[in-house]
Amino acid sequence: MALVRESRWRAWPPRLPEQPILYPVLNEDYAIRIAREWNVKHDGAGFVTRFEVETDFLSRCPVRQAGGESILELRVPAEELDEFNAHSSGRIRVVREFR
Repeated sequence: MALVRESRWRAWPPRLPEQPILYPVLNEDYAIRIAREWNVKHDGAGFVTRFEVETDFLSRCPVRQAGGESILELRVPAEELDEFNAHSSGRIRVVREFR
């Protein structure tokens, strides 16, 4: 989140080599589960964010079902992240935080 903050809450940072894809999830309940049950355990903190991306651009990012019916996500390859950020509008907002 420090890198998002450094971007003035307007961009996702470059992916690490072991993170070739950004997975924005489309269901807040699922995002909460990931943040609370996975990120806190592995990173000490978990954040749920909300942000907007232009609809026309999102048509290039198919929605994938990652588990149950409500577990939906996008898959943004690392090499497309700059373009994804360029088509984001507004700021990235933290709506939940877990420690």
